[in-house]
This record gives sequence, C-alpha cells and structure tokens, in this order.
Amino acid sequence: MTNKKAKGVRAKTRHLFSNDKRVTVNKFLSSFDLGDRVVVNINSSVQDGMPHRRFQGLSGKVVGMQGKCHKVLVMQGNSLRTLVVNSAHLDLLGGA
Repeated sequence: MTNKKAKGVRAKTRHLFSNDKRVTVNKFLSSFDLGDRVVVNINSSVQDGMPHRRFQGLSGKVVGMQGKCHKVLVMQGNSLRTLVVNSAHLDLLGGA
C-alpha cells in the first residue's frame, strides 16, 4: 500500500523553510513604519502570522497593521495581494 500525498499548507517546504537562525525577542518586537519596503522571509520556527509558501522571498510595502501583524502589499504575477504577516517573517529591504 502506498502512502498518501501530503496536501497541507506546508507541503514540500523541507528545504524552502530550513534555516539555522534563532528567533530573538528583538525580531518579535520589531515594527515597521508605513511605506517601508520589506522582504517576506519565512521563519519556520514561528507559526503565528506565517504567510503561504508561495510568497517566500517576495518584496512588498507595509500599508498598515492588523493586531500584532503587518499588512503588506505584494505583487503576485499581475495582481496585488495583501498579506497579514508577523514581523518575525519580515526583513527590511536593503539590509539594516
């Protein structure tokens, strides 16, 4: 008998989400100003506010807050998407 194929949200993410980084308190408490350019860099050790894996590596602009998370506008193909992402999964574009 064969195994069933995984069809969950985190299917096929073993190498995509792998990293050696630790999550610090500063990363959780970091906040971004409106209009900041950010990169979606998913941290697999934090499940709260994790976007779908198709948005890994995309850049966007912070347009607001929703609770503890940030609203980020991202281009996916030819359409704009609004993501609600925890700050642990965001990095400023251009370093810093």
